Amino acid sequence: MKTKLAGMSLLLLALAPGAEAARAWLLPSQTVLARSGGWVTVDAAMADDLFSFNQGALPVDALIVTAPDGQPVAGQNIAKGKTRSSFDLELRQPGTYRVAVADDVVMARWEEAGKPKRWRGTPAEMATGIPATAEKLELQQMQRRIETFVSVGPPSALADGGAGLELVPTTHPNDLYAGETAKFRFLLDGKPAKDLEVEIIAGGTRYRDAPDEMLLRTDQDGLISVKWPAAGMYWVDASIEDENATVPKVKKRRASYNGTFEVLTQ
Repeated sequence: MKTKLAGMSLLLLALAPGAEAARAWLLPSQTVLARSGGWVTVDAAMADDLFSFNQGALPVDALIVTAPDGQPVAGQNIAKGKTRSSFDLELRQPGTYRVAVADDVVMARWEEAGKPKRWRGTPAEMATGIPATAEKLELQQMQRRIETFVSVGPPSALADGGAGLELVPTTHPNDLYAGETAKFRFLLDGKPAKDLEVEIIAGGTRYRDAPDEMLLRTDQDGLISVKWPAAGMYWVDASIEDENATVPKVKKRRASYNGTFEVLTQ
């Protein structure tokens, strides 16, 4: 239970608006396989350093893996340690697997008899999780997507979900090469996320004095173009706060996106 609470505390910190949050990520052991029938292991963690396991495990209760045919695939050998969670995926089909931890929850804080209270749960749990007598009640919807992609053979097309903040590949995420330029589109509730700041950081920050991040901004169509400076694993981060929550009685919303992409040598 202590491990679960510690992980939840880190998760809440990562989701807290304006906080110096740890970076959350999924890291696959491979992103491209030649033949079906193989396996990959995915690590899930939160840490300032990319991609080191030095702060806390990312819970994978909200794991969603979508196979190339659009059907769900279950993670196997799921484990949670102090600094990382992990799971295996058997890749039986050719094409691209979308691997994500995605959820849509409400966070609340209020006062009872002068004492601060906090709660986090699904919209359906609000009626039982938040007392009707809550004073100074503040509510915020949190839509989160953390994902990566694995392809067997040639990459296949990917569909968007139409809710929250999403990255829709124009350049396929398993077809990235050093020195080339990739294009990605960001959508918010299925519409172009205009003027959105996107941060891209190469892995290995533990061994650099500065993160050397690339800061990009989406255009009117939600598009960014990024020229990859070198091969390696990259972390993509974007978030937005607005007052367009989709949960009744909730006004504020924070939608976030984190992706892990591998850039290969030419």
